[in-house]
Amino acid sequence: MTPAGPAGVMIRAARPEDADGIAAVFMESAELHARLEPERYLVPERERIAGRYREGRQHPPRPPEDVVTLVAELGGEVAGFVDARLEWSFDAMHREMTYCYIAEIAVRAAHRSKGIGAQLLRAAEDWGRRRGAHLASLEYNAANTRAQEFYLERMGYRAASITAVKRLR
Repeated sequence: MTPAGPAGVMIRAARPEDADGIAAVFMESAELHARLEPERYLVPERERIAGRYREGRQHPPRPPEDVVTLVAELGGEVAGFVDARLEWSFDAMHREMTYCYIAEIAVRAAHRSKGIGAQLLRAAEDWGRRRGAHLASLEYNAANTRAQEFYLERMGYRAASITAVKRLR
């Protein structure tokens, strides 16, 4: 748990009772992604997402110490969340090291541009650092220019690889 930041936000570990709030944030993010790239993204059922978070199924099978979901709480409500996990590359060309992989990060539309995403991302990076991660990594949709600016210009990330997709059927 981190103390309240400049925006009055408390970053803390998610609890099962945060599931509905997380799902609300997730749905806004899913709607944005589905608009940006409808071929790859869809808007799932809200209760399906809430159930995943309520039951702790938001991460692939990993030891509990290798995954985390953090929420940004503002006025008793979930204003944003981040899912992070420890990863290791299987590529023999890569150096052996631990990555803090940011799997999901989202902030409610009403609370964007107030520093909440930065607080969440820094908290996830700190979590990874404490667990021995050497690098933080994440993916974002190429059409999401707002995310690109946030990660590359504001948060100090750099492009390290490109994921290309091609329709097969």
